[in-house]
Amino acid sequence: MTQRYDAIIIGGGHNGLVCAFYLARAGLKVRVLERRHIVGGAAVTEEFHPGFRNSTASYTVSLLRPKVIADMRLHDHGYRVIERTISNFFPHEDGYLKLGGGMERTQAEFARFSKKDAETFPAYEEALEGVAEVLRDLALKTPPNAGGGIHALLAAATQGRRLASLTVEQQRNVMDLFAKSARSFLDSWFENEYVKAAFGFDTVVGNYASPDTPGSAYVLLHHVFGEVNGKKGAWGHSVGGMGAITQAMAAACTQLGVEISLEAPVAKLLVDGGKVSGVRLESGEEIVAPIVAANVGPALLYRQLVDRSDMPQEFARRMDHYKAGSGTFRMNVALSELPDFTVLPGKEKAEHHSCGIIIAPTLDYMDQAFTDARAFGWSKQPIVEMKIPSTVDDSLAPPGQHVASLFCQQFAPVLPDGRNWDDEREAAADLIIDTVNQHAPNFKASVIARQIHSPVDLERKFGLIGGDIMHGHMSLDQLWAARPMLGHGDYRGPIKGLYMCGAGTHPGGGVTGAPGHNAAHEILADRSVIGRLFRRA
Repeated sequence: MTQRYDAIIIGGGHNGLVCAFYLARAGLKVRVLERRHIVGGAAVTEEFHPGFRNSTASYTVSLLRPKVIADMRLHDHGYRVIERTISNFFPHEDGYLKLGGGMERTQAEFARFSKKDAETFPAYEEALEGVAEVLRDLALKTPPNAGGGIHALLAAATQGRRLASLTVEQQRNVMDLFAKSARSFLDSWFENEYVKAAFGFDTVVGNYASPDTPGSAYVLLHHVFGEVNGKKGAWGHSVGGMGAITQAMAAACTQLGVEISLEAPVAKLLVDGGKVSGVRLESGEEIVAPIVAANVGPALLYRQLVDRSDMPQEFARRMDHYKAGSGTFRMNVALSELPDFTVLPGKEKAEHHSCGIIIAPTLDYMDQAFTDARAFGWSKQPIVEMKIPSTVDDSLAPPGQHVASLFCQQFAPVLPDGRNWDDEREAAADLIIDTVNQHAPNFKASVIARQIHSPVDLERKFGLIGGDIMHGHMSLDQLWAARPMLGHGDYRGPIKGLYMCGAGTHPGGGVTGAPGHNAAHEILADRSVIGRLFRRA
């Protein structure tokens, strides 16, 4: 018997669950289809070695919008975040630098390397915060859509007024952040290379680019518009791992009657007369619905799930060249003890063990990593961020032992010279372990087990094309109203009834919940009488 629903969500990642929640709250009959055995997409917690659990892919929280947390009442379903005492720890050849812990403490840290940079820091923070506040405001608003009629004109006027209210200096900062390279932007503020690297690291996270790439400064901004427990710019650990967030979301959805189907991979979008009619699963089962919201990335959706003949020719051509591939290599390791850093010795838990541990001492180091990746497939000295969540959440590892996330950048989505990641993944993982071991000589011997996710593994496991954790490059031509493509920045696909609710839409990657929230808003608007009138105007 064919099953009928008001709306189908392809993919049970966090944005898909958020979209499903808002649709169900409005009274729609909704079904979520997830290809894996567990709901949550890339935000899941899994056991990767007996007794050791960790956030498998996504690993830290900040960008999840407070409105989504409140609307879904996630705290009632177990949501809890522990803030980092300091944000990041950077070991390097001249010692180390700690970032975070308050303005005065960070200034004192910078003053060890540059008194000028310490004095400059408050103005830099104010400049970024001024732009980040605009980004927070725009995150839960649908971008004005090219060719979108009166509705788009009203949206453009409203959002443009917010930008126009900025001072001239703030507008200059906006221009700098969207157009300049990270190096150019940071050079205009700071003199010390270690201080620049402390901020520049964010520009290469999930971004297969150099800090010298024009537009890379924006990615820096994208990572600072979040907040934790009401504290703007803060980052934290979700107790129980990132899967605790999506399990809480799933509970909120099922409470409203959403059906969540696991191990239910979608094979094809069904289209009848130019309108969505449902989906066909790989099992052959067909599920009928006039609305389908895709939480998968645009590259996966339009290259694999939608027949080319069902799309406008020009749309299909442009989607063939949609840029995806973040250069990310992700590992989880089980540890017998905490790393003992040469520059800050000690195996007993300290604050630097509970923050982001970054091996990327200078912008030159980051640039060389990207250069190596383009030439050889991965950097000879990779960029590594290590997070040890078991230092604040002892539910993740046996007593006295730990789990660590290794989030590594600049690993080519496609290897050169005909090589493939299935053959190279172990060698790349060895290099990453050795890189950490150079700074903490006990690290390699402490590794009990490891779970490896090369770019190809990320694609196979989570449907992230090219291993792209952002569902597509966060470059100027794929942002805001142009994400994923100009003319479709309002979450609507090129087929009536098809919507996009994942990170391939505004405001982009990270665990934000914003695309799911905004897509649901547009779906419900299209169902209203006023909404239909606006669309015809």
